[in-house]
Amino acid sequence: MKIATWNVNSAKARLSNILAWVDEAKPEVLCLQEIKCLDADFPALELRSRGYHIETLGQRSYNGVALLARAPIGDVLRGLPGDDGDTQARYLEGTVAGVRVASIYLPNGNPVGTDKYDYKLAWMRRLTARARDLLDSERACVLAGDFNVAPTDDDVYDPLACAKDAVVQPSARAEFRVLLNLGLVDAYRVFHAEPHKYTYWDHYGRKFLSDEGLRIDHLLLTPQAADRLAAADIDRAPRGRDNPSDHTPIWCELADA
Repeated sequence: MKIATWNVNSAKARLSNILAWVDEAKPEVLCLQEIKCLDADFPALELRSRGYHIETLGQRSYNGVALLARAPIGDVLRGLPGDDGDTQARYLEGTVAGVRVASIYLPNGNPVGTDKYDYKLAWMRRLTARARDLLDSERACVLAGDFNVAPTDDDVYDPLACAKDAVVQPSARAEFRVLLNLGLVDAYRVFHAEPHKYTYWDHYGRKFLSDEGLRIDHLLLTPQAADRLAAADIDRAPRGRDNPSDHTPIWCELADA
């Protein structure tokens, strides 16, 4: 099972790129973030024509997450538990062929020192609580998405240039380590120890051409999923196409159970 995640920065604006990539890469599961549309406006018809079942948690103009899968998606959870007053569309979870998959758009948190950063840290603590529940279930689970955290300086093109960004703050990195230390596995790092490989390049300043990026999109696996992990990588190609998202897909493959 090939599971991919991609912050597409508007599903409608990037539709041609999404369709081209699914035709090439053929993921069994694709988690999308920043779909930036209501559920009714998501381009479901075009993606269903590629054989995908679709679940969305949309929001007008902002946020929004989706799950696409070749197999039916069951037991869908819309929204991250822990705060009934949170109206931002950032978390969608479902079961595909026995694997529990979550599409995650973790808050960016900029600027640091504001309510936005406080919301980010609180959201991360809620995610940790949900991850504990998933680990306790002893099921194969994949937490996939834009985590808006570069875990170490090896995941940043220039730590000094990015020092004030919320994605590299010590407190955000500490919360990310808490999440990993529960027993989750960073799928990409299992196969790639080399530093300075990225999933995001800002649209401004020709960052992609100079490879000034960040690794902030991740696939975190429970031990039951990690035991089946066969491959993982970043696909840079979509970032270099016309009208790209500022992110590019990252994927992993799980062997059959």
